[in-house]
Amino acid sequence: MSTAAPTLDDVRSLTEEVWASFLGEAEPLLPGAGGPTGGWSAAITVTGGWEGMVTVELTDRVAAAVTQQMLGMAEDEVASDEDVADAVGELVNMVGGNVKSLMPGPSTLSLPVVAVGRVARPSDAVEACRVEASWLGEPVVVSVHVFGAAAA
Repeated sequence: MSTAAPTLDDVRSLTEEVWASFLGEAEPLLPGAGGPTGGWSAAITVTGGWEGMVTVELTDRVAAAVTQQMLGMAEDEVASDEDVADAVGELVNMVGGNVKSLMPGPSTLSLPVVAVGRVARPSDAVEACRVEASWLGEPVVVSVHVFGAAAA
């Protein structure tokens, strides 16, 4: 198992690409403005040649807007919690799959875990990189954790 970690630039770049492909380029993901989101989060783990966890944290407003965009809903439509969980889970799945492709393999992705609030991390998870961004003027945080290794 490799204890390497993806670079911050790689994770930032792939997050921007996933964001643009899923949510369009009309409202780009902007750098900075991270911080506590207090809304929804999702995590996915990679096991095999590289082992780690990718998390996405969004405010309630961003999670709702992501859901509306992904599902083609009107701005005045209210997404159900199940729809928001599916959309946030798909977002972390795409980011996690791209992180997996950067790392030594073979590896597999878990199913996404989605929560209102912060998804718990294993006690041996060490944050390797953290992308702080904003979308619609609110914080978006994408983190990569490695298991049992020092952060890069």
